[in-house]
Amino acid sequence: MNLNAFFDQFAILNEMILLKRIVIVIIYAILAKGVDIFIDRVLRNLAAKTKITFDDKLINFLHVPIYWTVFWFGVLHALSIKPLDDPWEIILPQIAQSTILIIWLIAVIRVFNWTVEYYMSHAPERGKIGKDLFMLLKSVIRIIVIIAGLLWFLAIWQINLTPLFASAGIAGIAVALAAKDTLANFFGGISIFMDNTYKVGEYIILDSGERGEVVEIGVRSTRIKTRDDVIVNIPNSIMANSKIINESAPIPRFRIRVPVGVAYGSNLEKVEEILLAVTNANENIEKYPEPRVRLRTFADSSVNFQLLCWVKDPRDKGLQTHNLLKAAYHAFDEQGINIPFPQRDIHIKTTQVSAFQEEKA
Repeated sequence: MNLNAFFDQFAILNEMILLKRIVIVIIYAILAKGVDIFIDRVLRNLAAKTKITFDDKLINFLHVPIYWTVFWFGVLHALSIKPLDDPWEIILPQIAQSTILIIWLIAVIRVFNWTVEYYMSHAPERGKIGKDLFMLLKSVIRIIVIIAGLLWFLAIWQINLTPLFASAGIAGIAVALAAKDTLANFFGGISIFMDNTYKVGEYIILDSGERGEVVEIGVRSTRIKTRDDVIVNIPNSIMANSKIINESAPIPRFRIRVPVGVAYGSNLEKVEEILLAVTNANENIEKYPEPRVRLRTFADSSVNFQLLCWVKDPRDKGLQTHNLLKAAYHAFDEQGINIPFPQRDIHIKTTQVSAFQEEKA
């Protein structure tokens, strides 16, 4: 049995429409208070027992909107009872619907703002997207929510939106033509973020030769800090359409190849043992995957090996190559293993002077 059928059993309520409306509002107010108590004493206690904090915050934000929504649904129910004099038959329900819309619009914006603040507080450790690009996305999404709420509000009041959409379409075309490059860079930044091509703090190499650490993904450009401590700004539209080598992905470690040449006649097993010992003694070299030594070529003056190992960070590959070569040089010198250098033997061929020349002399 629904609420209207329940009220039909009371003749006095059918005769006094105003009293019936007041009773309906009171019942919904009691129901709203019951929902309020249920959320405050049951759902909040359940959320407090979980390890995450998101559900606690969500209850804080949605508690009041749910309470008032139940109450205003009661007002709508009361206003749906006929008869209701014009123009109140249209205006009062629209006021109630608009109030519910505004309550939830504010709630959505509050939840969104808290989500942004939570993300920004963890942005340094996540390093997914630059601050200015994220703040721009925040503003764009907030504007979209407000515009959607405004359009909904106008629809509630039965305002013709056709002229508004026509004007917006013309203005949108003008803005798109005037800000073509800016929009291309903006959407290029969004595509970089969505595709997870690279993140702030990662080490990348572009097909044009730029190489360095990503320090910021901005609204218009990506900023890369080179090994010379120079900032290179590259438009996001170019970054989104370029070949990018991400040396920090999928894992931060990076493989380096260190060429080493020894003289012919050296003990090859001992050379391999020394190179592995030098590598294992370096704390900045990953222990897994294990370093390895490979014999590559018999060159003109040397037997060429290659030491393969992994550094913990791509930024350190140049420094650790230097450290490994220096340590290998001292180890070879201590063990009496020669490092050859290119050399050439010159043979001078002597010939006999002709007898004619001797007589003439």
